[in-house]
Amino acid sequence: MSDNFNLDMIDKTFTNYKKGQMFDGVVVIKRDDGAIFNIGGKNDAFIPKDDFDDFDGLKIGDRFKVVITNKKNEEGMIEVSKRLADDKVLATQNAQKLKLGSTFSFVVAGNRDGGLVSRMGDYEIFIPADEIFVDGAKDVRRLVGKQFEATVTEINREDKAIIGSIKLLSEQIRKTNESLFWNSIFINKLVKGKVKKIMPYGAFVEVDGIDCFLHISNISYSRLSNPSEAIKEGEEYTFKVIELDRDNKKVALSLKALQESPNALAIRELQVGQTYSGTVVKILKFGAIIKLENGASGLLHISNATEDKQKQIYEIVKLDQKVDVIVFYKDEEEEKVSFALVNQ
Repeated sequence: MSDNFNLDMIDKTFTNYKKGQMFDGVVVIKRDDGAIFNIGGKNDAFIPKDDFDDFDGLKIGDRFKVVITNKKNEEGMIEVSKRLADDKVLATQNAQKLKLGSTFSFVVAGNRDGGLVSRMGDYEIFIPADEIFVDGAKDVRRLVGKQFEATVTEINREDKAIIGSIKLLSEQIRKTNESLFWNSIFINKLVKGKVKKIMPYGAFVEVDGIDCFLHISNISYSRLSNPSEAIKEGEEYTFKVIELDRDNKKVALSLKALQESPNALAIRELQVGQTYSGTVVKILKFGAIIKLENGASGLLHISNATEDKQKQIYEIVKLDQKVDVIVFYKDEEEEKVSFALVNQ
């Protein structure tokens, strides 16, 4: 509100008014639907009731700034807005507080010389074409109406002009995020990531702005011919970090590590002391691997196959032989099962 209210000055200025201009004025009539507002001499304007935050508290004689929104309404009065003027004043104050390196938000109003233009109150904002995106400027016409954040690179107080860079801010954010990522990442950590690109042998996943890799073998216990059978580009999943190379900035992720293996599920079904049928799938120096009919695999140690310490395991069981075994011991968490051979 200004106490230096000069109607003659306003009256002269008003002869060339245009939409968006700001004027000081005074409330002269309060009606049910709004207020009649004098902006100089015989020039009365109308402010709708819903333009005020506190219309009930409005009084005749109140002085404040308004912005012209329309040349004439049905009553022949110019339409103005107090709210827009308040916003413009606040925006100008915010612009005046900005310094080199400050971060600010803006909505793109148009383009000039391949760059973006906007306003912050009385200040013009310009983002040069080569300061828009890290990977080069796109079709700036499609950016009109979109909101961005930028860093101040130049300020001209006299001309009320601000030059900024979206690219510089993006680089600053990227470096900060990268530092935070590498300081907090560790093996076995659970992270959320978005699948950026799927390839025949795996997928690139973005975690906190950092590219990580998911190999096809670490997606599922099921055999996949292509990662797209289990994951989709653009979708977010929870992963487990299984490999980490800080020197070369590489991170390997796994979805499979968060799934219960078919072997673990099969082991859970087993009862210690019970007899099951299975097949010898591998001969070892100290025993044999037996795979049961439900899919669970475990070890038949030579000591649980015979009491004859002179015998070798291959003398007792053969590869692909069907055998009956007793579950001697199981550890579901470690996915381990020990068998004892039923006397053949």
